[in-house]
Amino acid sequence: MNLPLNSTADPSDPIVRARFNMIEQQIRPWNVLDEQVLELLEKVRREDFVPPAYRAMAFMDTEIPLLGEPEQALRLGRCMLPPRVEARMLQDLRPQPDDRVLEIGAGSGYMAALLASCTQQVVSLDIVPELAEFARRNLQRAGIGNAHVRVADGAHDALPEGPFDIIVLSGSVGEIPARLLDQLRPGGRLGAIVGDEPIMRFTLVRQVENRFEASQPWDCNAPRLLGFPEPVAFEF
Repeated sequence: MNLPLNSTADPSDPIVRARFNMIEQQIRPWNVLDEQVLELLEKVRREDFVPPAYRAMAFMDTEIPLLGEPEQALRLGRCMLPPRVEARMLQDLRPQPDDRVLEIGAGSGYMAALLASCTQQVVSLDIVPELAEFARRNLQRAGIGNAHVRVADGAHDALPEGPFDIIVLSGSVGEIPARLLDQLRPGGRLGAIVGDEPIMRFTLVRQVENRFEASQPWDCNAPRLLGFPEPVAFEF
């Protein structure tokens, strides 16, 4: 077993082996090849952001329930996204050291931790108070001081910390609200999983010279973020 990212890691440690397998068997094959992203995935301990009951699932290619009964948690979007999805979102958003970031859907705090490790500041919102507190505790235990979690409805509440260089929605929405695009700085990027099952697409919006350019580089289904309105269906 080769451990190319961290030569000090002990290959006999089952956590080290599981993290290595996650990166090599799930994430690299999903075209996540940015070395900065791969190093972050090794450095930020995903297992520390997983509820104790699901710690054995920390590196699995699946959504992990965070609050309440598992089926209900997944249905209500109270879960961690699969590692490969978080990694590819991070890669496509191209975080920079001086970026200010807004995350909607704090969940466990893991995505905020990844972003905070390579940017200036992260503001992470969650509409569920229990999840916001869970994320806050996890970030504090991890020693991450530049990620701040607060209870808020990202779809409707005021965003006094804006504008932002990056906005990331850690869950799916039917459409991207214009009010969030208005919170992007020049050159800013917004990433969200948009659409309806069975086909959703990761949508990357960039602000370029006072206009927005959108691309949809890959498909991925994810639970809905609470609070975001669904598009109005056209009827004849």
